[in-house]
This record gives sequence, C-alpha cells and structure tokens, in this order.
Amino acid sequence: MTDDSALQEMLHDPVRRDQGFRVLMKQYGQALYWHIRRIVVGHDDAEDVMQETCIRVLNGIASFKGDGPLATWLYRVATNEALQHLRRQTHLFQSIDSLNGTLTAKLQAESSLDGNEAAMLFQQALLALPTQQRIAFNLRYYDELSYEEIARITGKSVNTLKTNYHYATQKVKSYITEHLTR
Repeated sequence: MTDDSALQEMLHDPVRRDQGFRVLMKQYGQALYWHIRRIVVGHDDAEDVMQETCIRVLNGIASFKGDGPLATWLYRVATNEALQHLRRQTHLFQSIDSLNGTLTAKLQAESSLDGNEAAMLFQQALLALPTQQRIAFNLRYYDELSYEEIARITGKSVNTLKTNYHYATQKVKSYITEHLTR
C-alpha cells in the first residue's frame, strides 16, 4: 500500500501519473465504487459515476491541498459526482428524494441479493431514506468513517450528521419492523 504523500507525488508527476492513477484505483477503487453504488444503486450508473469521479480526480488532484486524508477528498469527489448524477435524473422528478421508488425498482432488477429477503428488505429500507440521511448512514455503517471524516466529505456539521444517522437508524428499524409484520 502506497502512502498518500507518495501517491500524490506520482499523480502530480506527468511521467508517473498513469502509474499513480493505477495505484490510486488499486487502493481506493473498489471502496469508491461501492460508495457510489449505494447512492445511485444501479451498476451501470455506478460505473458511469465512477468514470466521472476518476476524471474529476485526475483533473483536480492539483487542487488537493493535503489538509486531510486523500481518501476523504476522494469520497467527497465521489459523493458529489453521485449526487450530480441523481440531480440529472431528477428532471422527471421534484427532488432527488423522489427518485427513491425508481432506485428501489433498480435494486430489485439488479439485485445480487437473490433469495436473501432480509438483505433486500434492509436495502429497501435504506432507499426509503432521504438522500442526506442515506449518505450519512452509508458512510458510517458501511465505510465505518468517523463523524469528523463524514463532515469533511459531505460539508455538513458533525451534529447534523449525528442527527441524520440517528434518524436513519430509527427509520430503517421502523421500515423493517413494519414490513416484517405484514
């Protein structure tokens, strides 16, 4: 594993930029893909957003000041690209959050959770969350990031994120309880 400063040097060096990008993708690519996928749901959409994220990272690496971990900056770029993707899809909808039904349908169509009803129910519960709550939940639950790291990624305050995570947790529990008693 290459440390962030060595990786940044490679990405800033025109001769070693390609090598640096390969190392970057080896270290962070899978985590970024799944982070994006949990926001946009569909594989094809996640691939498109990942590609846009890569372009944004390559074009913007010079703006990364190193005042925080490289991973935090990468997650921020990926989150912003995923949200931009959802915004582009909202031309038919009132808001990003109104896409939840469409995202749930995508989840069911592309599900790799075949036969695992509990996992499907959990994913549906997550998709029922408002976007900001879902992002806070995903980063905390799946990526196990601290509230401070999530704040740097999302630009939200720690208190707002704690509130979003708390409400998300309660809504997921309620959703699952409601659907299990049917």
